[in-house]
Amino acid sequence: MAAPQRKQLVLLIIAIAGVVSLTAAGQVRLNAWNQPFYDAIAQKDVAQFGLQLGVFTALVSGLLVLNVAQTWLHATMKVKLRECITGELIEGWLQPGRAFRIACAGEIGTNPDQRIHEDARRLTELTADLGVGLFQASLLLVSFVGVLWFLSAGVTFTVYGSTISIPGYMVWCALLYAVTGSWLSWRVGRPLITLNADRYAQEAQLRFSLVRVSEHADAIALYRGETDERHRLQSDLDRVLATMRDLVGATARLTWITSAYGWFAIVAPIVVAAPAYFGGSLSFGALMMVVSAFYQVQQALRWFVDNFAAIADWRATMIRVAAFREALNAADGGDEIGHITIEDHPTGGLSFTDLEVVFANNRAKLSEPQIEVAPGDRLLIVGKPGSGKSTLFRAIAGIWPWGHGVLRLPPRASMMFLPQHPYVPLGTLRAAIVYPAAPDAFKISEVCRALERTGLSYLSASLERVERWDKELTLDEQRRVALARLLLHRPGWIVLDEAVDVFDEDQRQIVVSILDHELAGSTVISISRHAAANGFYTRSVFLEREPLLPSSRRRPCPPGKPGSDMSSPLPLGSYPPQPPAYSVERSQASHASPC
Repeated sequence: MAAPQRKQLVLLIIAIAGVVSLTAAGQVRLNAWNQPFYDAIAQKDVAQFGLQLGVFTALVSGLLVLNVAQTWLHATMKVKLRECITGELIEGWLQPGRAFRIACAGEIGTNPDQRIHEDARRLTELTADLGVGLFQASLLLVSFVGVLWFLSAGVTFTVYGSTISIPGYMVWCALLYAVTGSWLSWRVGRPLITLNADRYAQEAQLRFSLVRVSEHADAIALYRGETDERHRLQSDLDRVLATMRDLVGATARLTWITSAYGWFAIVAPIVVAAPAYFGGSLSFGALMMVVSAFYQVQQALRWFVDNFAAIADWRATMIRVAAFREALNAADGGDEIGHITIEDHPTGGLSFTDLEVVFANNRAKLSEPQIEVAPGDRLLIVGKPGSGKSTLFRAIAGIWPWGHGVLRLPPRASMMFLPQHPYVPLGTLRAAIVYPAAPDAFKISEVCRALERTGLSYLSASLERVERWDKELTLDEQRRVALARLLLHRPGWIVLDEAVDVFDEDQRQIVVSILDHELAGSTVISISRHAAANGFYTRSVFLEREPLLPSSRRRPCPPGKPGSDMSSPLPLGSYPPQPPAYSVERSQASHASPC
């Protein structure tokens, strides 16, 4: 949590504590008001009755102001807690490579959006509600226990002509009543903790399944897979509904306790004080004052009873958020299969020393134990399908730590990576093209030239349009957007995971031409399944897969199949570089291009 946020949160807590304390003092004064007011009624004293109404108006006006202030501070505290907790989780989740690694951590990495959004939201709201409520109840308890103890001195009993006084009689009755209700609530409501945790996990799975169907609606329609998807969604929904039914039953059983406790609390103080009233040791006003103080004490003590369901919910969400946060902190740690050591290269180059990557009960290693790549080199790494090419690509990017050996890298800011499926972020097309730089990092004219060079000039008129460009653009267009990105950023090091191997011959010629001209000074490391047929690359090595020994097996679980490789016709460089000869027929936008 940042220092300014921590300071603001502390100030809010101090302000709430002050307001709650003043409210408690006002309620103590209001309780004392009961005796003269009800005595005036019993004695039919109109003047005193009118005076006490005036006192009541002043007290209630002050309490009203305090209640409004407490409501505002309470709601503001929820906002600040949400900012702190959710912001911290997002920051931890999006540390370099960590979002990918946490997805490989098993169940804890499933649906992180649910934990960051819904669980964190619920946790902040319940923390504020329960925290303020507990403090208020504790303060009222401290304030009114003393009052009730003092008033208990007036509660005496006459037994066979003898007068008996029990010190703190009403306090002990209130404690016994509250402890009994709290114990019963805990015994009956304990299953709610597990049921709430299960429900949140199952709600997250249902939400994920719904989003997945929405994202792949076209493919599902093509395969006529609606029935299969409906059954899968219904299965997820059935699990949610089954847990909700269990929650309904558990909540109903708890309601037997909480409701009975609340209803009986209406008469409980009168019943326990009635002998003293009927015996004449308490006036009607004193009785009402004792009843009001008893009510305040048992109201404070019954906080646990009234809030047990919320406490169970809070504990379930806290466990999920805390487990996720712990997993984030542990995501960079070691495990039983070892970690690749990543270091800065002393001369700004790139080298592999005894490097092997572990994936899916297999390991992949290069054909040469020591490989040095100098600036300006062009290295081709060739591997068969399933040999771990994509896993090696992720290891070079620093997001796949599982394996052995040493990987020395050039400055990260000088490297760019082109995966098989390029990422297109939300926002304007211009922001997608210049990503990860700011949208205005490059001039419009520069962006337009990059689009024209990659055969996407027809998109120049849509640069400032906000769309789901990952849906609007075809996969081929998305790959050329990634190529335009390279032209703009001009990185010193380019690492390709078959990113352009799937292009057709004409488009491949464009790519080779760009690398030979505009990006001639960049170092190229291309991972492919085919050997080059010409002299484009300065060096070629091979990636070989071997099964892991049973004693060292562990299956990392990344999003998608590790080491999966897309089919590609020929590797980059199989065609001689030629000037671009690319034309696209597509309807132009109705508005003028900024280029």
